[in-house]
Amino acid sequence: MSFPLLTATAALPALGAIATAAVPAQRRNAAKLLALIVSLGTLVLAAIIAVRFDPGGNRYQLTESHAWIADFGVRYELGVDGIAVALIGLTALLIPFIILAGWHDADPLETGAASLSSFAAGRWRPTQGFFALILAVEAMVIISFEATDVFLFYIFFEAMLIPMYFLIGGFGDRAHEHGEETAATQRSYAAVKFLLYNLVGGLIMLAAVIGLYVVAGNFSLPEIAEARANGSLEMATSTERWLFLGFFFAFAVKAPLWPLHTWLPNAMQESTAPVAVLITAVVDKVGTFAMLRFCLGLFPEASTWATPAILVLALISIIYGALLAVGQRDIKRLVAYASISHFGFIILGIFAMTSQGQSGATLYMVNHGISTAALMLVAGFLISRRGSRLIADYGGVQKVAPVLAGTFLIGGLATLSLPGLAPFVSEFLVLVGTFARYPVVGIIATVGIVLAALYTLVLYQRTMTGPVKAEVEGMPDLRVRELVVVAPLVALLIFLGVFPKPLTDIVNPAVEHTMSDVQKKDPQPEVEAAK
Repeated sequence: MSFPLLTATAALPALGAIATAAVPAQRRNAAKLLALIVSLGTLVLAAIIAVRFDPGGNRYQLTESHAWIADFGVRYELGVDGIAVALIGLTALLIPFIILAGWHDADPLETGAASLSSFAAGRWRPTQGFFALILAVEAMVIISFEATDVFLFYIFFEAMLIPMYFLIGGFGDRAHEHGEETAATQRSYAAVKFLLYNLVGGLIMLAAVIGLYVVAGNFSLPEIAEARANGSLEMATSTERWLFLGFFFAFAVKAPLWPLHTWLPNAMQESTAPVAVLITAVVDKVGTFAMLRFCLGLFPEASTWATPAILVLALISIIYGALLAVGQRDIKRLVAYASISHFGFIILGIFAMTSQGQSGATLYMVNHGISTAALMLVAGFLISRRGSRLIADYGGVQKVAPVLAGTFLIGGLATLSLPGLAPFVSEFLVLVGTFARYPVVGIIATVGIVLAALYTLVLYQRTMTGPVKAEVEGMPDLRVRELVVVAPLVALLIFLGVFPKPLTDIVNPAVEHTMSDVQKKDPQPEVEAAK
């Protein structure tokens, strides 16, 4: 039997989470170090997956399949295509930086015996639990990208909500303009809102998963797709559309797509910066990934039927998110609304039903993860120094902390998709792919680019330029640990901005399979015959 590489990649952080949680309370630094080592080991396994994956080979590779709940047709079935390989790599890459950036975020503010009230107020924090929960989320996200059994995917799609709930509600941001009691209440509200929105989406998806089993007789994505392709499985049009809506609703909540997005600004505002990155750069990608793998793969006719409505929702997300980002007073909420706008671009690319659009959407998932991590983590370092999330409390930072300001600027420029930085390639492909089939939609979507430039440059101007405010005069520049976090992300943004070929080579064959699922071909350009 060959080595179960996919299982190992998900199992290592899961076992690491258990081991980290078991470290004695007084050995906090040992728990942090263990979590970091485990995350680096997972990154090595993800790199091996990328090396062993053959873009020109079978659609699903490194497959594993074992009987699990045989009476109900449930199997432990894993496999990766190029899209999954790229997103597993993104997840494994970001987790070590998240751990390093949050190195002191769960350190206790008071000593002595722990109590429920002190934990709720954020004064006493179980450090081991914080890092164990991050590793648990990593394990569940990775296996969600690997699962080709729909029921197996559903289990981990829902299970990741539990550790995320505790990360949001139990380890909130210490920089709060109100008292500890109010801060604890707002964290609790954000965590419960996150959980309820996603649980409702998950329950609707569960009904659709059961309906799929009734129709298909099993949960295997490759088997169902093959049966539909060769005509041995016929699905009534109305049935397919209802099942599609059940899956899509859950993924749209996770993505998040307007109008199901309202949990995200609260969750990101009340979380620590590393947890905010975990939410929007890692966990939310499961939603958009699942749209490609399950919505388009299982329900091609319904995907085409729903495309006009989804394109409208994506456009609203792009413009609405960007407009609200322009008017934000809170740095984290600004990044949250910017992310809603960016997820609109990703969903636009997926449902443009062109190879350029879907390749751009997949690259956007990866590049948005890197750019948001760079911007939000530097913003977190900034907030921890000043003790405030409010934009108005800053000014002149570039004069006292030039490296911090410079990396903040690069992260911001990546967010507005400046040419030469990685997100530009993604956004360009999404717009080209959309314009090829839906020119009016593509033109309207470009408004989001203009608004992105506005909210990013205004944020930088108000926080980093101008007279130095008294409260930031003694602000230190980035420390060594913080530079270790930010520098590789900035380097990746530049590298993938000028040379995206390593990613496109992996992603493009998978996109061709997805286009084949929905029986779509790229529109041919209309060229006037030469006279």
